[in-house]
Amino acid sequence: MLPWVPRALLGLLLPTLLAPRGEAEHRGDPQPPNASRPALLRLSDHLLANYKKGVRPVRDWRTPTTVSIDVIVYAILSVDEKNQVLTTYIWYRQYWTDEFLQWNPEDFDNITKLSIPTDSIWVPDILINEFVDVGKSPNIPYVYVRHHGEVQNYKPLQVMTACTLDIYNFPFDVQNCSLTFTSWLHTIQDINISLWRLPEKVKFDRSVFMNQGEWELLGVLTQFQEFSIESSDSYAEMKFYVVIRRRPLFYAVSLLLPSIFLMVVDIVGFYLPPDSGERVSFKITLLLGYSVFLIIVSDTLPATAIGTPLIGVYFVVCMALLVISLAETILIVRLVHKQDLQQPVPAWLRHLVLERVTLLLCLGEQSTARRPAATSQGTKTDDCSDMGNHCSHLGGPRDLEKTPRGRGSPPPPSREASLAVRGLLQELTSIRHFLEKREGSREVARDWLRVGSVLDRLLFRIYLLAVLAYSVTLVTLWSIWQYS
Repeated sequence: MLPWVPRALLGLLLPTLLAPRGEAEHRGDPQPPNASRPALLRLSDHLLANYKKGVRPVRDWRTPTTVSIDVIVYAILSVDEKNQVLTTYIWYRQYWTDEFLQWNPEDFDNITKLSIPTDSIWVPDILINEFVDVGKSPNIPYVYVRHHGEVQNYKPLQVMTACTLDIYNFPFDVQNCSLTFTSWLHTIQDINISLWRLPEKVKFDRSVFMNQGEWELLGVLTQFQEFSIESSDSYAEMKFYVVIRRRPLFYAVSLLLPSIFLMVVDIVGFYLPPDSGERVSFKITLLLGYSVFLIIVSDTLPATAIGTPLIGVYFVVCMALLVISLAETILIVRLVHKQDLQQPVPAWLRHLVLERVTLLLCLGEQSTARRPAATSQGTKTDDCSDMGNHCSHLGGPRDLEKTPRGRGSPPPPSREASLAVRGLLQELTSIRHFLEKREGSREVARDWLRVGSVLDRLLFRIYLLAVLAYSVTLVTLWSIWQYS
């Protein structure tokens, strides 16, 4: 029995003696290599160790990869009407499921999201069909990957796209430009496209839009469709219709108001007397001023080979109205201009203008009869003429000798006195004829002045109605376009 006692004591004491040494050895043992590395590195190595980015990341090749996309418009940079190019700055977001980038968060320190380089994984070849030039977009080299395989790719894009711009309603135009996202190579059996958010949220999202520029964002409409180039292949595409409207205040102040003011001044110019030469010079000066105005604003108007904006037609019509106004002024001045050999007003023109037109314009009765000659002067002149003839008969020497003399009668006048009286009467007759001729010329000039005044009022009212009708039509159209 004695030999078993030392063995029992040794069995009891041996663990106690070896315990500090074992703990020390345990602390000194090197840990496994994976246990000493950070969890992010271990997870990145785990995901990309055997990853092939050249292959679509599905385990069953029959399963399509669905890419959900979203667009948020940040700013409208420029609208080039001449080249039909729209430049926008958008926030583009897309996500898809990569079946080869999945892990259990419990094995990697509960990591559920990881950022990895974009060049290291498969990325769908989705682009915009309307691209015409590469914009200056910042490069975002990373994407987010979640533990269930969802890859999120966020990046800002400066997009220069072709767009059919309709400038007929300028400056009250509304433009609708599309951004079509589609896979350039893969068919819908390989890559399908869906919308990230609801269409209503995409349409009215102006949370980040810079709203202080020339253009106002009305909304972003979405539409999904399939198209096929060949009968066997179909492609999925998602269209975003960016609807924008131009703010017209700047153009209304710099283009429309000056033109309206010049037209108003032209209308006021009709109140100048038609027989004054200042009206013609005034109209010519106004026409030259409007020509200079058109030269200045020509660079502001959008220029395209497709059509001319309505405001350009408006300027051309205003110029034509100014030319018509000048022509009307020249016609009226020509009618009322006084001439020595001016023909009398024809009877038909007198009847048409001074009777018919005056009743139409409610101008009252216009005097159409000539002023009768002064009867007293005519009577006196005729008497003097007869007296002159009588005196001429009496003034002859033979008649004086044959004239019987009464007792109380004065002596007959001398021959020299009779000749002086006869010459004086002839001068009076010449003056009478001159005054009658001048009065007739003045009466003809007054008739032409009355005809010119009536025609001037008639043409002025026609001109005013034309300007008002044209202005009301344009204002109505622009109001409809502005608030439609």
